[in-house]
Amino acid sequence: MSDHSEAPVAPVEAYEPPYYVAVFTTVRTRNQDGYSETNTRMEGLVKDIPGFLGMDHAQTPGGLGITVGYFRDAAALTEWRTDAEHRAAQKRGRADWYESYTLHVAKVERSHGFSRA
Repeated sequence: MSDHSEAPVAPVEAYEPPYYVAVFTTVRTRNQDGYSETNTRMEGLVKDIPGFLGMDHAQTPGGLGITVGYFRDAAALTEWRTDAEHRAAQKRGRADWYESYTLHVAKVERSHGFSRA
């Protein structure tokens, strides 16, 4: 994950279920050579997938990173999972950038939101 400091501070909106989420939780290594550029490229690629709804990011001061990707249907999520450039980035992540990670995929059955006016 990048710092995302230029991203607006607002969660992805609540969509009408069902839809899917991919929750990617990471602890990164000290070696981050090339990470920022690859992360920027991956964010651009995923936005081009029909059915991609958005992405939320969070980073703790202790180094735990969380990215949640939202997808309209399983086909959109599969397209992202099997994208050749994404697969190459995953391989590089395991080799260089991540100390550890988990991926959780879930079907959202209920969703709502709140925004102060």
